[in-house]
Amino acid sequence: MTVFLLREDLNFPPAELADEDGLLAVGGDLSEKRILIAYKNGIFPWYNCQPILWWSPPKRPVIFPRFFNMSKSLFQTLKKNKYNVSFDRNFIDVINACASVPRKNSTGTWLTSEMIEAYVKLHKLGYAHSVEVWFNKKLVGGLYGVSIGKAFFGESMFTTMSNASKVATACLVEFLIQNAFYFIDCQVTNSHLLSLGAIELPRAVFLKILNEAVQKQSLLGEWKRNNDSTYHTALFLKEKLIKRKIRYATDSF
Repeated sequence: MTVFLLREDLNFPPAELADEDGLLAVGGDLSEKRILIAYKNGIFPWYNCQPILWWSPPKRPVIFPRFFNMSKSLFQTLKKNKYNVSFDRNFIDVINACASVPRKNSTGTWLTSEMIEAYVKLHKLGYAHSVEVWFNKKLVGGLYGVSIGKAFFGESMFTTMSNASKVATACLVEFLIQNAFYFIDCQVTNSHLLSLGAIELPRAVFLKILNEAVQKQSLLGEWKRNNDSTYHTALFLKEKLIKRKIRYATDSF
């Protein structure tokens, strides 16, 4: 097993050299330039304490926007306008909630103060974006991630009310379809992401799609929704989403 030590230069070893668990390198820093270079090469930071660990898993879960799985219950929630949804209205509160709201079957958080500071800087530069879900003017769910070219790298989500994080994802998917994004990179597979339509791609396949996506023109700056309502999101997704049979990506390649 070889794990590379990063130094002051911003170069990364090829993602294909990661170990069997996906660990590629340790060290370096969380400067904006280093993080952006990492994402463009299929690498992301994920750690609980120093040193910084950089990963590129052998199987990469992604959601292709038009293959997002909108359940009947989610469709009804969107139609009822139970929640209002905004983009980039309160990035800091979203990322702090992602770090602090308890998660099922999980203890602690990988979102250290150093990580939060790094992504807040990326937000100010127009690369990192948040989706906020509101109920009675209270923030009850949301997500954040990084956008480069036509790729969206999902980082974390939170919810304090039923379906709030799914509503956030649905509204993000609507925006990504409207703007011809290739995929949402989900980084690490779990059952929740699979239920939303994520499929696992072999690293080599993911890197090929990624390379094309990040070369497209980026939507830098603040993202906005035309309407806080979710009713039209429900109708839009019902028309645009493609139904598919669930199958493992490794069966196709």
